[in-house]
Amino acid sequence: MMIDIDLLLAWGATYKKLEPNEIIFNEGGVCNFYHQLVEGSVRWVNINEEGKEFIQTIIEPGECFGELPLFDGEGFAASGISNTTSLILRLHKASFHQLLKERSDIHLRFSQLLAQRVRFKFLILKELAFNDPEHRIATLLAYLKKNKKNVCSECNQLQLTRQQIADMTGLRVETVIRAMRNMHDKGDLLIKKGKVYYNAIAL
Repeated sequence: MMIDIDLLLAWGATYKKLEPNEIIFNEGGVCNFYHQLVEGSVRWVNINEEGKEFIQTIIEPGECFGELPLFDGEGFAASGISNTTSLILRLHKASFHQLLKERSDIHLRFSQLLAQRVRFKFLILKELAFNDPEHRIATLLAYLKKNKKNVCSECNQLQLTRQQIADMTGLRVETVIRAMRNMHDKGDLLIKKGKVYYNAIAL
């Protein structure tokens, strides 16, 4: 949890319910709020002129998203779109800035988060230079496994679709399906009834 829900509410945050595929904010738009996901799932994406999405990350409950403009005053670097029926908390940016001034521990937490997300971008950009789809996918899965992100904590099932993996790695979904099947055959991961599990991953 980035910021305790009760603390956000005490500072004036309000809930907003989202329908599946509802746009929360658009790339380049003006940022007026801090956003934190309470329930559901949100994708943080860039969309090209043909409408193809490149997924920057899939946001899980407890995570914030779209925070860059709160620190540099520029427009949103990507669009935020709900994957499912979701619930978010929004705190006005003026209140958010005051909260950071009064709570150095939360400010430090955001510095750590920004560093982590920049490191992930370096990782993905490096992988885009490789032509081997299996290498790209294995690197992404290793990162998600290490950070316990987009995975069921009880069953170790990957909580991403093949399409989402394709949109995160710059690959075609057909390529992802073929590469993951090859990885399964080599024992690098486990596919059971169409679902991908971490318990057999050797990354």
